[in-house]
Amino acid sequence: MALVPHNKAPNTIRRGNNYRPPLLSRDGRRQFETDDSSLISQVLFIDESHDDRPYDPTPISLKHILQAAEVILSHVNTPDIHSNVSGSAVPTDAHEDALEHHASPSSLHESYGVPTSIFIAISCKLFTKKWLTGEDDSKKNIALGILYAVHQYNWQEKVVLVLGTFAVKNGELWLVAQLYSTYALAKEIGKLEQLPELLERAETDLKSKFEAYNNLVKAVLRVTKLIIRLQELRCDPYSTTELESTTNSTDFHTATAVYWTIWSLVVAASHFVGITGMGPDYKMEAWELSFSIQKLESIHSDLEETINSLYDAIQRKKDDEALAAIAYILENPHVDNIKPLKVLFFKDDQPALYDCYRKRRVSIGLLKGKVVILFLTDLDILHENEYMIVQQMYMGKRHEPMKPESQYEVVWVPIVDTWTEDKYERFESIRNSMEWYSVYLPSVVSPTVIRYIRKEDKWNFVKKPLLVVMDPQGKIVHSNAVHMMCVFGSIAFPFNKDREEVLWEEETWRIELVAGSIDENLISWITERKYICLYGGEDINWIRNFTRAARSVAWEAGIRLELLYVGKRKVKEKVVKNIMRIIQNENLSHTIEWQFISFFWTRLESMWESKGHQLQNKLKKSSQLRTTDYVAVKNDDAVMQGIISMLTFGSSDHGWALIGTGSEEMSKANGEHMLRSLREFNAWKTRHSELGFTPALNEYLAGVSKQAPYHCSSLMLPVTGIMPDTVACAECGRIMERFNMFRCCTD
Repeated sequence: MALVPHNKAPNTIRRGNNYRPPLLSRDGRRQFETDDSSLISQVLFIDESHDDRPYDPTPISLKHILQAAEVILSHVNTPDIHSNVSGSAVPTDAHEDALEHHASPSSLHESYGVPTSIFIAISCKLFTKKWLTGEDDSKKNIALGILYAVHQYNWQEKVVLVLGTFAVKNGELWLVAQLYSTYALAKEIGKLEQLPELLERAETDLKSKFEAYNNLVKAVLRVTKLIIRLQELRCDPYSTTELESTTNSTDFHTATAVYWTIWSLVVAASHFVGITGMGPDYKMEAWELSFSIQKLESIHSDLEETINSLYDAIQRKKDDEALAAIAYILENPHVDNIKPLKVLFFKDDQPALYDCYRKRRVSIGLLKGKVVILFLTDLDILHENEYMIVQQMYMGKRHEPMKPESQYEVVWVPIVDTWTEDKYERFESIRNSMEWYSVYLPSVVSPTVIRYIRKEDKWNFVKKPLLVVMDPQGKIVHSNAVHMMCVFGSIAFPFNKDREEVLWEEETWRIELVAGSIDENLISWITERKYICLYGGEDINWIRNFTRAARSVAWEAGIRLELLYVGKRKVKEKVVKNIMRIIQNENLSHTIEWQFISFFWTRLESMWESKGHQLQNKLKKSSQLRTTDYVAVKNDDAVMQGIISMLTFGSSDHGWALIGTGSEEMSKANGEHMLRSLREFNAWKTRHSELGFTPALNEYLAGVSKQAPYHCSSLMLPVTGIMPDTVACAECGRIMERFNMFRCCTD
C-alpha cells in the first residue's frame, strides 16, 4: 500500500481563504482535554484542509515503514536491551534471529521510498529542545502541528509516518549504544551524546523510567495496528457510510484514535528527550504516562469492538450477496445441472462426492442431466422414517435401473453446525451404510450454502430431514418432496410440484391409497377383490370383540374379509408389541411388521402435508387464498376428509376401523360405533343386499353417530407443515377447539 498524498505542494507556504488556525492552549502541564468533541473537530478540520507545504511528498510503502518501525522498537524495547548496551555487543546471529522474528529478511532488504522531508519536519516537532528548557511543552499544540505536517495523507498513513519518525530517533541512539564498546566511531559519537552515564544507570536509577516509557511505546504500536486494520476495512468495497455509522467506524472515531496515538507519541518523545538529555536528574511525570496508557487502552478496546462490528457487517453484506447469487443459480434453469451442483458442492477442484455403493470418490459430472435428490439431514438419521423411504425407493431403482422413473440419483448432505472428530467418525460410519451418493467431506458445502439451506424462506432446514429435488437443468423444483415420495413412491418421478398436483388430482379416497405397501399380502387381496379392514387401538378387549364380530358379519354377508392391525400414532412399543403378540397367538387377525406401524402413520401425516399443499396451490392459482377458502375446500375434499379422520383415529387410544375394497367407497368409524353397527347387522342386512356392503354400513353408521349422546375426538397434526386455523371434527363436522401440546415419550 503506497502513501499517496491528496495533492502535491510547491515549495512555498500558502494559506487559503478558509484557513483557520487551531485553537492553541497555554494550559498547565497537568490539564488535559476532557471534551474530545471540539478537539477532534480541529483534527477533522486539519485533515480536510488542503494547504500547500514546503516539501514535495514522496509516495512510500506504508507496509514497509510500519514493519521497519516495529522491528526497530522491538529491539530497543526488549527487556535486556539496556544490559546489552552496557556490556558486550549483541552477537550478530542474535540480531538476525530477532529480525526474522519480526519480518522476513527479503522484505527488509527491499528498497522503498522514504519521505525524508516529512520525517525531518515531524522529528523537529517531536524531539524539540523545548522538552529540556520547559519553554513550551503544550503537547496538544505539538500533536496538532504534526497533524498539519501530514494532513495530505490518510489516517493510517499519518500515524505510521509519526511512528516511523519516532522509531528512527530511538533506533539511532540505541544503535550507537549497542556498538559503543566495540566500534571506535560509535564510541566517539557516544561520548558526544553523553552515553556513558546513561548506560551505567540504565539498569539502576533509570530502569523504572525505561520500563514505563517502553510500556507506552508498546501501547502505541498496538493501537497503530488497529487503526490500519480499521482503515483497511473502511476501504473494503462492501463498506458503506451507513455501515460505518452503525458500527462507530466514521472519520470522527478514526480521528479520535489517530489524535491520541500521535499525542501519546509526543508524550513518549518528551520522556525520551528527558531521559537521554537529563539522565537521572529528569523528573518523569508518572501521571502523564499513566494517562496516555489508559487512554490508549480504552481506544484499543473501542477499536477492537468497532473492527469486529464492521467486519461482521461487511461479512453479512458479502454473505447476503453470495446468498442472492446462490438463490439465483438454484432457482433458475440452466443448460444442465453442473453449475448449480458446483455451487452446492465445491472443494479445491477435487471430486466433491462419494459413491457409497462402490466406496470411491467421484465428481459431480456423474450427475449431469439427471434428476438429483438432495437428502438433507443431521447425523441422527438411521432410524428416521425418511431414511426408510429413501432406502426403499433406491432398492427399487437398483432392481430396475432402466425404468424411466429410476433415472434419478440421491446425494446425502449432512448439515451440522459444529463438526468434531466424533461427529466426523459418525458421518463416515453412516455414509458407509448407504447405497447412494454422499458429499465426500462435510466441508464441500460452504457456510453460505448451509445458510441458504437453513433460511426460512428458502429450504428451511431445521432438524427434520428434507428431500430437495433438482431437475436436469439445475433448477430446484421441489424444496421438500419427502411427503410426495412417502405417499406415491417412484411413480412420483420426476418429483416436482406439477407431478405432485397431477397425482392428487387423479387420486380418490380408496383402500390402496391408505394402505400403500405396508403388507406383502395387500396386492393379492386387492387383486382378488377382497374386503380389507384396517383397524387399530390399544384396548385388547375391544380388539377381541371387534375382530370376532367382523368375521361373523363377513361370513353372514357373504363377503371375503381380511383384517389387518396397524396400531396407532405415536405408539408405545411395549404396549403395541404385547397387543400384536396376543393377536397372533389368538389368531384374531393379521398384523404388520413392527417397524411398518410407525411408517403407516408417518405416511398418513405425509398425505396431510402433501394434499394440504396441493389444495393451497389450487387456491393460489385462483387468487382466492384465504383461511375461510382453504377450510371450505378442505372440508369439501373427500381425500382430505379421509386423511383427517384417520389422523383423528390414530390420535386416540380407543379402537377404530376402516373397511373397503379396491377403489370403491370405504367405511370408517371409531371403535364403539363400528362394533355396534356390526353387532346390529340384522338391522341393515336388507340394505346390504340392495346397496352393497360398505354403502349400507355407512348408512347405518350415520344413524348410530346421530344417536350417540356425546363424543370426544382429538387430532394431532405435525407442526412442520401447514397449520390451518380451524379443522372440522371427523365425527360430527363441528369446528374443533385448538390446543398446543408438548409431548415427550421415551417408550
